[in-house]
Amino acid sequence: MTSTASELKGPRLGIPRGKGRGLGRSIAVFIAPFAILYLLFYVVPIIYAVYQSLLTVKREGTFGVAQQVFGGFTQYALVFQDGDFWSSVLRVVLFGVVQVPIMLGLALLFALLLDSPLLKGKKFFRLAFFAPYAVPGVIAAIMWGFLYSPSLSPFTAITKNVGFLSADLVLWAIANIVTWVYVGYNMLIIYSSLLAIPTEIYEAAKLDGANNWQVAWQIKIPLVTPAIILTAVFSIIGTLQLLAEPQTLRSFSSAISSTFTPNLAVYTTASVPNYSLAAAFSVVLAIATFALSFTFLKLTQRRAFA
Repeated sequence: MTSTASELKGPRLGIPRGKGRGLGRSIAVFIAPFAILYLLFYVVPIIYAVYQSLLTVKREGTFGVAQQVFGGFTQYALVFQDGDFWSSVLRVVLFGVVQVPIMLGLALLFALLLDSPLLKGKKFFRLAFFAPYAVPGVIAAIMWGFLYSPSLSPFTAITKNVGFLSADLVLWAIANIVTWVYVGYNMLIIYSSLLAIPTEIYEAAKLDGANNWQVAWQIKIPLVTPAIILTAVFSIIGTLQLLAEPQTLRSFSSAISSTFTPNLAVYTTASVPNYSLAAAFSVVLAIATFALSFTFLKLTQRRAFA
């Protein structure tokens, strides 16, 4: 006796007939809230920004009414001619080349310390390392701005001799704030990856005579490399989106211009207002962020499989 494919389909999948559609509807109901919010607050704004970047303002005569008309790539031509914008991009790239490795190095060190059997009071240190991340970026910038300011800081002996808010050091003063805030966040990601490593691996290494340093260097760090790469990608994206810290520190330092970072340039342009040019800046910055992140992932993947 033979059975048709339709007769075998239900029993093989273990799903009663007629239940498949109900399961699909249930999945759609659970996904719908996220999908709707994702479309409304992420996809639609991106599409609107691209559309806005293709518009330009046209006037009939000197004092005519301004009208937005399709301008093609006119705004993008202005973006690539804007030297201040590209200077700000190079500034944050330099910022990231120095700040990101330091921040992730500290995050890795703190994660290894928390995972070490030699450290006492792990709950206290875990909270102490992560606590700065709970401070909003604007509040952190205000707090550090007072600490940097010679007339307001309690450490006047240092701030009067070292110009943290001067043109030469203000970029690295911002780097210090970003590191202080986000090192705990990155540490938590790496520490979670360390906790996922089976203890049997450590026990086997101990039986082979490995000490704590060898376990950390030869076992823990290689196994948490994917987590380190993930935090690096997040950091690259965050670096090019730098806004809150320099915007807040402008109240303390005249060395921070309105185009000090790319996002600050976008904010300033939109405040003119010139929404079309600001949208073009945003689109170009998004593409640059994607390119840098993608390139970094490709390079790290090649080294991993080399």
